[in-house]
Amino acid sequence: EFSKVWKGYYAHSVKKSSVRVRDHQLGHIYNYFDAIKIKDITKKQYQDALIDLSKKGLAESTISGIHDTARMIFKKAVELDIIKKDPTEYARPPRKRPTLEEIEASDDIPKYLEKEELNEFLQFANNAGMPDDYMIFLLLSYTGLRAGELCALQWPDIDFTEKTLTVWKTYYNPNNNIRLYELQPPKTTASKRTIEIDDKVIAELKIHQAIQNKAKMKDRDVWHDKNFVFTVKKHPGYPIYIKHIENRMARLLRLSGLNLDLTPHSLRHTHTSLLAEAGVSLEEIMER
Repeated sequence: EFSKVWKGYYAHSVKKSSVRVRDHQLGHIYNYFDAIKIKDITKKQYQDALIDLSKKGLAESTISGIHDTARMIFKKAVELDIIKKDPTEYARPPRKRPTLEEIEASDDIPKYLEKEELNEFLQFANNAGMPDDYMIFLLLSYTGLRAGELCALQWPDIDFTEKTLTVWKTYYNPNNNIRLYELQPPKTTASKRTIEIDDKVIAELKIHQAIQNKAKMKDRDVWHDKNFVFTVKKHPGYPIYIKHIENRMARLLRLSGLNLDLTPHSLRHTHTSLLAEAGVSLEEIMER
C-alpha cells in the first residue's frame, strides 16, 4: 500500500519510462513482502530476499535496480514517520565473482569498432544498406548520439551554417506503436548539448534532406509534418524507432561479417574511442 504512495511522489519528478522501470522492479519486491506489514519487515528478511534473487539467476544489474527501488521506498517511509528503521540501510546485493573463462570470453567481445572496422561497416551501409542506413550509422558514429536521441532528431536541431547539432530530447515508445510516440527530455540534464559536426556529415545531411523533401511533396496529403530527420516509409513523416535501428545494424553486421554482438550503442563507444585516439581530452569527450 505504501509503495503506491511513494510512487505518487516519485512520478512527479521523473519520466514515464523511469516509472515503468520502477513498476517492474516493484513486482519483484512484492513477491517477498506484499503480505507483511511494512513495520514488520526485518533487515534479515530483506537481505535474504536479495540473496534469493541472486540464487534465482537474476543479473547483478537487475538486483541492484530492485535494491535501489526498495531503498527509496523505505527511506520515504522513514521520512514520513511510517516506520522508525529502514531495513535496507545496511543491505548489500550479492556480488558474483566472474571465472577466468567468463573474463576471457568477455574480453573477446569488443564493445566498439576499430577505425578500419568502422570504415568497412559504413561502406557496407552505403553499398548494401537499405534506405537511410548509411546516413543513420554515419551520424551515430560521427556524433556519439544515443539511438533514442537520433530517433527524436528534427531538422531545426541542425544548424547547417554553424555546423552544429543540438540534442535536447529523446524518443520514447514503450508499445512500439509508431503513431503513439513521445518526445522526452534526454537521459540526464548534462545530456542536453550542442556539438560540432564535420563537413562530411553536413554534406550527407543536405543530400538526405533533399531526398526527404521529394518524398514529402509526394506524400504531402498524409505526411506527419513534425520535421523529423529520419522517418518511417510506411508511415510518412513519423520518426523511426530504436528497434528499427537495431534491426538494420544487425543485418549489416551479418553482411559484413563483423561482430554480431555489437549494437547501435557500440557506435557511441566507437566515437569515444576514436576521439581519444585523435588526442581529444577526456573533459572534451565527456562534454561532447
